[in-house]
Amino acid sequence: MTYLDFEKPLADIEGKAEELRAMGQKGEGVDVEKEAAALDKKAGALLKDIYGTLDPWRKTQVARHPERPHCSDYISALFTEYTPLAGDRAFGDDHAVMGGLARFNDAPCVVIGHEKGNDTKSRIEHNFGMARPEGYRKAIRLMDMADRFNLPVVTLVDTPGAYPGKGAEERGQSEAIARSTEKCLQIGVPLVSVIIGEGGSGGAVAFATANRIIMLEHSIYSVISPEGCASILWKDAEKMREAAEALRLTAQDLKKLGVIDSIVTEPLGGAQRDPKAAMDAVGKQIAASLKELSGLKRAELVKDRRQKFLDMGKKGLG
Repeated sequence: MTYLDFEKPLADIEGKAEELRAMGQKGEGVDVEKEAAALDKKAGALLKDIYGTLDPWRKTQVARHPERPHCSDYISALFTEYTPLAGDRAFGDDHAVMGGLARFNDAPCVVIGHEKGNDTKSRIEHNFGMARPEGYRKAIRLMDMADRFNLPVVTLVDTPGAYPGKGAEERGQSEAIARSTEKCLQIGVPLVSVIIGEGGSGGAVAFATANRIIMLEHSIYSVISPEGCASILWKDAEKMREAAEALRLTAQDLKKLGVIDSIVTEPLGGAQRDPKAAMDAVGKQIAASLKELSGLKRAELVKDRRQKFLDMGKKGLG
């Protein structure tokens, strides 16, 4: 397992427990299970203490954990008969965005999401989840299809933001993001969005302008990254801890502000410690949200979504 900086004390304890069990398996004539069990108990208590007091910056680190389940993992776990669709019918296919037709709980739907990749090769292939204009235009094409065939849309958001490269800007990055956001507001079918890791800037909003927005407990959703905010406000990227606090980017703060609708509790230690349990919990919340929206007519769905965003900012932290 990959441990974050603040998890180092936990790594030491769990490492010692593993070493003891390895010694026992080698048959070195020592009974280590009792001592290893005691270390497990100590590690569990420390894990509970660490994750019970996470500040916004530490939550940001957890949201970026390389072993958290990614979009492709959720699609494999929660959807069946997934048929990927590629390309924007204008320039090419963007591997940072994946999507297609699928079944959720045996009902047809369209699923779209950012894919970061899980190793060096795949992360480069998927551009670390940073979409280019063709990625957003692919999403628009898929949402148009969903609207035409009256299929609900589920989006899985996990991106540090849209790709800021020269080529992306030349091909109309900002226009593509705006069109995708506009399309989210226009479609007359249920749209449920889940922030599974990072929800960064307009790159996330373009997928998450939804009827219902769900966030995992340790995910983040913000107009800018803490490092970017610190660079602008303090001219110092090392002020990211202060920026994370000021941005109100945690699921808990955003729920109070009325930006999101529900929070999915993660397994103790984050989704990366028990991906299956985390994905199952997300699946239940998606199902509940789709059921809640299923009785609404097309005009009511559009009105509900529009009103949701008009109402944002009216709630305070109390």
